[in-house]
Amino acid sequence: IGAAVIAFLPAKEKLVLTMNERDDEKKQKEVAQADLSKTKKELATTKVELGTTKADLAKTTGELKTKTTQFMEADTLAKSLTSQLEKAKGERDVAQQELSRWTLLGVTIEEVKKLQVDVRKFAEQRDAYFAETKILQKNNTKLQDELDKFFGKDRIVAMPGLKGKIVAVDPKFDFVVLDVGVEQGAKERGEMLINRNGELIGKIRITAVEANRSIANILPGWKRSDKDIMEGDQVFY
Repeated sequence: IGAAVIAFLPAKEKLVLTMNERDDEKKQKEVAQADLSKTKKELATTKVELGTTKADLAKTTGELKTKTTQFMEADTLAKSLTSQLEKAKGERDVAQQELSRWTLLGVTIEEVKKLQVDVRKFAEQRDAYFAETKILQKNNTKLQDELDKFFGKDRIVAMPGLKGKIVAVDPKFDFVVLDVGVEQGAKERGEMLINRNGELIGKIRITAVEANRSIANILPGWKRSDKDIMEGDQVFY
């Protein structure tokens, strides 16, 4: 019996130790599960907070873009208004200076307004007279050309600065159609040279003139046997 008791004691101690280890392992497992559960909750909370932060960031970014656009528009408007204000100030200063000069001369505002109206009226009359003079000069030149033609005078007709191009050619009867007329300064019996890429091709004399086109004869003495006159050739006085 004594020997059995002695043999049982170590086995009992070993059993107690094993049970303690099992209890410790169970406690550690419970702690680990609790930590895992806590970590999962914290992770879920963090995900929610992250989503909220992203939404807030997107909202803030949108608001920033809107504010930036509004600022740019406001800045542009402010610059425009400043420019208009400076212009208005300048015009006001000029007007005040002019008014001061008139005041020194003893002229009233009503008299100044009347003078301004008269100046505009005289300017309009001057422009009208100038336009009529140009028409009369053109008619006079036309009549003189007709008289010279009637009396057989071979007078040189001036057409300074006139340029154009040939739009049609009749090689059988040696005449061409030009894209210039009375409106551009073309005149009957006026002569023009024909040019192609810097090379002289021939010479023509205008025989009939309309508003925006002319008919001209090709002068025989200026025809070239190696070059035919073509549509698109340039003409100049």
